[in-house]
Amino acid sequence: MAAPQWTFATAVDTAKALADRQISSVELTRLAIDRIERHDSEINAVCVRDFERALAAADVADAALARGERRPLLGLPLTVKESYNVAGLPTTWGFPQHRDFIAAEDALTVTRVKDAGGIVLGKTNVPLGLGDWQSYNDIYGTTNNPYDLGRTPGGSSGGSAAALAAGYGSLSLGSDIGGSLRVPAFYCGVTAHKPTYGLAASRGHTPPPFQPLPGEADLAVVGPMARSAADLSLLLDVIAGPDPLEAGKAFRLDLPPPRHGRLQDFRVLVVASDPLLPTNSAVRGAIERLAADLARAGVSVTTESPLLPDFAASSRLYMRMLLGFIGATMPAEVHAGASHAAAQLPKEAASLAAERLRGIALSHRDWVQAGGARARLRAQWRTLFEQFDAVICPIMPTPAYPHDHSADQEQRRISIDGVEHCYTDQLAWPGIATLPGLPATAIPLGLADGLPVGVQIVGPFFEDRTPLKLAELIEREFGGFVPPPLFAN
Repeated sequence: MAAPQWTFATAVDTAKALADRQISSVELTRLAIDRIERHDSEINAVCVRDFERALAAADVADAALARGERRPLLGLPLTVKESYNVAGLPTTWGFPQHRDFIAAEDALTVTRVKDAGGIVLGKTNVPLGLGDWQSYNDIYGTTNNPYDLGRTPGGSSGGSAAALAAGYGSLSLGSDIGGSLRVPAFYCGVTAHKPTYGLAASRGHTPPPFQPLPGEADLAVVGPMARSAADLSLLLDVIAGPDPLEAGKAFRLDLPPPRHGRLQDFRVLVVASDPLLPTNSAVRGAIERLAADLARAGVSVTTESPLLPDFAASSRLYMRMLLGFIGATMPAEVHAGASHAAAQLPKEAASLAAERLRGIALSHRDWVQAGGARARLRAQWRTLFEQFDAVICPIMPTPAYPHDHSADQEQRRISIDGVEHCYTDQLAWPGIATLPGLPATAIPLGLADGLPVGVQIVGPFFEDRTPLKLAELIEREFGGFVPPPLFAN
C-alpha cells in the first residue's frame, strides 16, 4: 500500500515521484480508491466510480513509466466533474430523466487528460442542471463539506472540491459560469482556475441528450481544480487550446509568460468588500490580512482606484446576460411566466433580482446592446491592467453555509454579519471576472472558525499565467491548503 504521505501531496511532486519510480501509479490509485471507500459514505463526492478501468489504466501507466515515457499527468489519479462526458459512464447533470444516459465518447478535455497520462477515478457530484452553489440532486444525493458535513461544499463543481479536500487524488476537472470552479474551491479550501473565456475548448461538457458539438457557451468555461497553485498550471497546460474540429483554429494556444517572477514586483489592487454585496468579518478580515502581508513583502498594494469598473453596474449587466443565456433553455411555460413578470417591473427597479428577471426576457436586440456594454467593460479592464497586474477580491461574501435545499433560490437568504441578503445576489462576486471573460485563480487563505476562507486573483485577458504565478507565490510565502481535520488521516 502506498504511504499516506502521498494523500495530500501536490500533483507536481507526485508526478516527479512517479517518474523517479519512488511510487507506482497502481499504488497511488489504490490509495485514492481506499480513501473513497473509507470516507465517501460521509462526504458523497464521487457519485460515479470507475475503479476497475482506473486500475487498468494505472497498470498501463506504470509500464509506460518503466519504459522511460514522460507525459505531464502520466500515472496521476484524478476525478472529473459529472457534467463531462466520459465514454461508458452516465452523464446526467443531475436530471432524473437522464439517469440512464451513457456517453459514447470522452469530452475533449477528458481526452486531453487521458492522452497526458491521467487516470480517471470517477465522476464527482453536481447540483441539478449545474445551477446552484450546493451539490445535490435526486439521482446521487447530497455532497457534504469535508470541513463541516452540515454545510455545502459549493457548486456546481462541489463534488470535485470536496474530493480534493478529502484527498481523493490531486487534480480534478470543473466548470464555471456563476463561480462553479471558484466557489467550491473557496468553500473547501482548495484551488481552482477559471481560464480566460475560450482558452479551453468545452466540447463534450454537454447536458444530455445533446450531441457534443464544437462551440463555446457564452460566459461558460471549463477549468482545473487542485490543492496547490502550481498544480493548476500543470493541468491547464494539458487542457488549454481551441477545438481542432473548429475550422481554422490551431490545436494549441501559447499564453504569454507571467508579468513577474518575484512577489515584490507585482502591482495589485485589493478589494475586500463592496456596499452592493458586503463580505462578512471572516472573509473581509482574511483579505485585509493578505493585503497587509503583501505590503510587508514589498508588493505594491492599492485598495482603491477609479480605474476599477463600477461593481454595481457591471453586476447588473452580468445578471441580465447570465439569465438571458440560461433563460434560452428554460421550459416554455417557465420562460413565459418570467417574461410576464419582467414586463410588470417598474422601470426604476434596479435590484439584482430585477435584472435577473429582465435577463430571462431579453430580446435579441437587448442582447446585442448588452454585448456592446460588455465590450466597453472589457476596455475598462484593459486600461486597469496597464496600471495593475492583478485584482484580488472576494469569491463569496461568507464561508460555507448550512445546507439549504428550499426549492426557490430567489427566496433563500444568506446572512452576512447578521444582515440577510438574497441568496442569488451572491452571483455578483464571481461575476466580476465571468462577465468580461477574465482569468481568475481561487486560492485558500486558511481557516476561520474551522471553515476555509480565500480569495480570487483576477488577471488580464489571456494572461492566465499572471494570476496563476501570483497565486503560487502567495501560497509559497503565506501557506495554502490545510487538510480537513475530520479526514486528515
